[in-house]
Amino acid sequence: MAAFLDEDFLLDSEMAKRLYHGYASTQPIFDYHCHLPPREIAQNTRFDNLTSIWLKGDHYKWRAMRWNGVDERLCTGDASDYDKFQAWAATVPHTLGNPLFHWAHLELRRPFGITGKLLSPSTADAIWDEANAMLATPEFFARGILEQMNVRLVGTTDDPADDLSHHAEIAADPSFAVKVLPSFRPDRAFKPAAEDFPAYLEKLGRAADVEIRDITSLYTALEKRLNHFHAHGCRISDHGIERVAYAEATDAELDAILERRLNGTLPDEHEQAQFMTAVLIFLGREYHRRDWAQQYHMGPLRNNSARGWREIGADAGFDSMDDRPMAAPLNQLLNALDRDDRLPRTILYCVNPVFNEVLATTAGNFQGNGIPGKVQLGSGWWFNDQLDGMERQMTQLSQLGLLSRFVGMLTDSRSFLSYTRHEYFRRLLCRMLGRWVEQGQLPNDDAWLGSMVNDICFHNARRYFGIDV
Repeated sequence: MAAFLDEDFLLDSEMAKRLYHGYASTQPIFDYHCHLPPREIAQNTRFDNLTSIWLKGDHYKWRAMRWNGVDERLCTGDASDYDKFQAWAATVPHTLGNPLFHWAHLELRRPFGITGKLLSPSTADAIWDEANAMLATPEFFARGILEQMNVRLVGTTDDPADDLSHHAEIAADPSFAVKVLPSFRPDRAFKPAAEDFPAYLEKLGRAADVEIRDITSLYTALEKRLNHFHAHGCRISDHGIERVAYAEATDAELDAILERRLNGTLPDEHEQAQFMTAVLIFLGREYHRRDWAQQYHMGPLRNNSARGWREIGADAGFDSMDDRPMAAPLNQLLNALDRDDRLPRTILYCVNPVFNEVLATTAGNFQGNGIPGKVQLGSGWWFNDQLDGMERQMTQLSQLGLLSRFVGMLTDSRSFLSYTRHEYFRRLLCRMLGRWVEQGQLPNDDAWLGSMVNDICFHNARRYFGIDV
């Protein structure tokens, strides 16, 4: 019987152990998509306590705590940090089978080195005191944790209107070796039905020094902000797309949609699709011109609890998988960029794993231009970055595409402690390959498989995004 979370955790064959310890575990982390606040990296934030670094902003943990009957004030409310941590410690023993059980103890193990005791009400005070003492030292400030976890690149998620001053501050400091680059996240510019859309266009216009009154001036504002991001090292964009839709429109039709929206009339679904399609095609062509990569995160059904939205707001754990069809509109959107050879490198994710094979086969339609894995099936995202979800994604990618060209794991988190998710992913990858060797599906060749593991863990992403780290 294997011990819980020992050095061979998840590694159930000799090949898996050799691949992980000899190859995967030593690879740096290329975190091309996360939600870490650049301000905290620029200021090298010292975290007050374990709650401030571990629980704030973590909707995964809040969902589990609510499921365990924890009152909201102990999740997102006005309770003390100590009481919130105690509520989390009381929840962890009930998360058996949930990835949170593994994540929590991996995050205590690295970087804190806390092993040998499970988080529970009986151990909570000792773990609280031990971790808090370390958080008071520079090795556990924001930058120190990134260095301890062997992170080479952090790709934050940034609105086009952001001034990127924190990124400039980080880049100007030669003593910090981790590259922190912005990613362009223009969601608010292509969702005209959003309540704050007119106010956002004013904000975007001020940042670009453009009065946005029609589709041409919106494009001009976005182009100017793209130039600003490019000058700050940005080479990656990201898009949150709840409903994939495709509908063509003339500039006159788009101008009319925008004029009505600025005068207070919400667009219908077809008009929303027309507007989103036009802006995404414009942006995709601009990314291609600048040799950027784009990411499409698709399929969440957001803010389903009206009470939760009213009391707490967005990104608070009230989102779920959607099940709307996406194959036809997604292929149409990519084809609109590809037909004149202006499709940038693209990574496709869906929060609903039912669509993994749709995305993998869609990606296969638009490969080429001498770029290995030009269109990617992205890693298991959100509800799928757990063992079953990641294994399902990699298995389907290997069967329908090329696993060897996969750009690997991303953190997609607001927590500096989430880098152990890369370890979780790497252990699973090595377990999968080891099992295939034992079953005779792959040759027993350490050097060949080890080279592929190194590529998936780090080198494929480094080459794909073309960012020198």
